[in-house]
Amino acid sequence: MTTLVIVKKAGQVAIAADTLVTFGDTRLSSRFESNSKIFRLDNAQGAHYIGMAGSVAHFPVLRKAMSSIPADQLLLGNKDEIFDTFTALHPLLKDQFFLQTKEDDNDPYESSQFSVVIANAYGIYGLYSYREIFEFKEFWGIGSGRSFALGAMHACWDKAKSAKEVALAGVQAGCEFDKNSALPVELYTLKLKANKE
Repeated sequence: MTTLVIVKKAGQVAIAADTLVTFGDTRLSSRFESNSKIFRLDNAQGAHYIGMAGSVAHFPVLRKAMSSIPADQLLLGNKDEIFDTFTALHPLLKDQFFLQTKEDDNDPYESSQFSVVIANAYGIYGLYSYREIFEFKEFWGIGSGRSFALGAMHACWDKAKSAKEVALAGVQAGCEFDKNSALPVELYTLKLKANKE
């Protein structure tokens, strides 16, 4: 799994992740493979950093699927735009990338099978398998190290001077205590647009 966090503080947004991949009991560290769990996407709105937790197969699929949508239709500046973008991506994920959409017999909707966080100049967002969108006010985490990360970020929030500082604390805690997370930390920051904080 992973430890992946997003933070908004002091006019800055940050996204950070550990760099370990696991295959059952086997660990593949960054020493042996470039294990990036975050990718950058640019459009007319600016830069967006997108991170995922879950199956390693999701990473190249989502990167390729998102790059195949025209930039003017790939909008990620608020909850509605993210919902529309990922709803438009869903048929593409099924038809061109063979996504298995069923999780449970009682699913209310077809699942996209992943957990995603997005950091951009407009804020920090979470997207879950049924295309539920959340806009977080301070910080959030996903992956198997999430609970350790959330605790660390909560503990350092008042003293931290930047989003970067909070994000580092979160991922480092995940790497310290979660068996499926490991250093080094991959971290990106962006300046938050003034009217969004």
